[in-house]
Amino acid sequence: MGSGKDIREVLQKAGISIDDVVSSALELYVPHPGVETRNKAEEVFRRELDLALSDPNLCLLIYAGVLLEEEGKGGNLPNMKSSDYERDLTYLIADEVIGMSIAKYVGGYKGSFDYVRYDKAKPGILGELGPFMDDVIAGLIGGVSANMYTRAVFD
Repeated sequence: MGSGKDIREVLQKAGISIDDVVSSALELYVPHPGVETRNKAEEVFRRELDLALSDPNLCLLIYAGVLLEEEGKGGNLPNMKSSDYERDLTYLIADEVIGMSIAKYVGGYKGSFDYVRYDKAKPGILGELGPFMDDVIAGLIGGVSANMYTRAVFD
């Protein structure tokens, strides 16, 4: 890792702990070969999450979401009224694009499908986050979750 701050610290400062991410992911856990129990699923998910968060490109995508969320809260997003940001209007799709990009980057097409599951259900902290970060974290969970289910069978 470089000399900069870790993305975990950035997320923590934004009010999102790794435990929040894991807890949200496990709310939609389904037993599967290699992750037959919730405890095993948590172990494998955390390992896959650590692997994913070691990628600087992924961390930059997450960071972009954090910055967009901060700017949205401050009413500083270009060409967007503060009230539109706060209501997460349907014309705002940049958040979805970032979430889908993260999911697909981490977990391929399977990650994209898991992203949709988490984005719709909004388990745990996802239901509390703003328009950008709910999609960023849903994308992260979706990609990592897809990898967990795919690779756990080889453990």
